[in-house]
Amino acid sequence: MSLNAGAIPGPITLRLPATSANLGPGFDTAGLAMALTLTIDAQISPDADGLPLTIEATGRNADRVSRTSNNLIFETYREVVSRAGQIAVPLQLRVHNEIPLGMGCGSSAAALLGGVLLANHFGGLGWDLQACIDEASRREGHPDNVAACALGYMTLSAVAEGSVTTVTCGQNLMWKLLLALPAASLATERARALLPIAYTRADAVGNVQRTALLVAAFALNRGDLLHLAMQDRLHQPYRLDACPLLPLLLPLAGGESVLGVALSGAGPGVLLIAEAAADTAVICDRIRSAVGDPALEIIETRIAAGASQSTKN
Repeated sequence: MSLNAGAIPGPITLRLPATSANLGPGFDTAGLAMALTLTIDAQISPDADGLPLTIEATGRNADRVSRTSNNLIFETYREVVSRAGQIAVPLQLRVHNEIPLGMGCGSSAAALLGGVLLANHFGGLGWDLQACIDEASRREGHPDNVAACALGYMTLSAVAEGSVTTVTCGQNLMWKLLLALPAASLATERARALLPIAYTRADAVGNVQRTALLVAAFALNRGDLLHLAMQDRLHQPYRLDACPLLPLLLPLAGGESVLGVALSGAGPGVLLIAEAAADTAVICDRIRSAVGDPALEIIETRIAAGASQSTKN
């Protein structure tokens, strides 16, 4: 993607999926791409003497997405380009957002990866996807959401010497996904501050066992494993007070078409995985009944492919 001398990069469109990380026991390791998309149409601002960033935003939380001050997409773009010794040209963005913000659905990972991909394009960095994943993961602080956003489906990631190694499975799964979302959001920093600095051997072994089952469930289409495989001892027990939907919905796992239940990322949203043939209207009624809130927001979605980009000359 290196620029030819004097070449001006044309417009680019990025499509970045929402992601649900951890999936219970796979802390900072497992991620799942969901068919809720952050779409970014970007071009060099036609007004070269104007503002460094202009944004037109539509969709969910459009008022927050349209803010130009401390905009995570643009700040990531500018920092990556500047660190590479290039000039960060002014950008004009049109953004359509479907990803809930502050709900554990990977909104920051999508924004970070989007900013890195914009830097790669408009800065002529010539990076491959692996380098973009490494940079976005370093900025996120963990690779699970970024890898799933970039590659899609169910990913498992590990970091060694600053580089992310990741594998993908579950490409053909037809399970249905339901996201139960409370009214109040939860910052990832606050959710991480709730965790202890050490764990017992029993808790660590329990999570290793369940993460192994989690991988098998997605790789082998074994939905019957998810009730056990999505249980966790490392982060969910410590986030119950900050994520009040979780204790109310965990009992639904393993019964009447609900295969598994876990916090979506650090919460407070809760992910429920249902059978492909499940009647989601019935499950939604059960969720709202368990929570005691007939107006609770529930988003139905599915497992999705990873990020894509297209350019115009």
